[in-house]
Amino acid sequence: MYDFTFEITYDAGADEYVDLFIDRESLRSEALFSCFDPTELWALESVTGDPTDLAAVDELLLDEAVDRESISARACNSTRTASLLTEEQRRRVAYTYISDVDFCESVPLIAAKYVDGGMLLEQTRTDDRVRWRVLVQDDSKIGHLYDTLSAKLGEGLSFSFKHLTEVDHWESGLLSRADIRAEQRETLNVAVERGYFETPREVTLDELADELELPRSTVSYRLRRATAELATRFAEQQL
Repeated sequence: MYDFTFEITYDAGADEYVDLFIDRESLRSEALFSCFDPTELWALESVTGDPTDLAAVDELLLDEAVDRESISARACNSTRTASLLTEEQRRRVAYTYISDVDFCESVPLIAAKYVDGGMLLEQTRTDDRVRWRVLVQDDSKIGHLYDTLSAKLGEGLSFSFKHLTEVDHWESGLLSRADIRAEQRETLNVAVERGYFETPREVTLDELADELELPRSTVSYRLRRATAELATRFAEQQL
């Protein structure tokens, strides 16, 4: 297997969806795409950030008229269906299915024209950068894919090659997310962001409880369970 990684950088104003990430530094998106032919694809996207920043994402995330896939100046001509799978204070998970593609110059659909047998793609959005990882069985057409992607970029987008590496395994942060309960994950995210684990601590347990509007004992319990489960998973991975 081969891991082809590259990055697309967006100027402000070049893409409506990316502009949200440029303007709101807390936002981060991780998405998985699967595409077996140039006529359809599905995506699973997890967006995390401050509650006020996520509120700005909600409308575009589920708007089936918004084209979040095209990297060229021409919009996709396809059918898009979107649904919200998870809605937490600091995290959204959305599923998007794109079908009946007549025209769409998106990374997955362009790649499907060059890669036989399907592929798995991972996308990470932060600030003005969108990083792509493409897992393929054969690297013989990666050069053609590289040239095509570079040539298709619309105004305000730039392409940067990172690496092409042969791998015997491939891990995704979205799929390998530690198996902790949603409420524990939310509490842990707030604790990390507010500096609870810094030395010295930047926020107290009482202050976290006030922000989360929960009893102090509940916040303490969730943090203990989350850190215990994460520590157990870490130890198991080292064996």
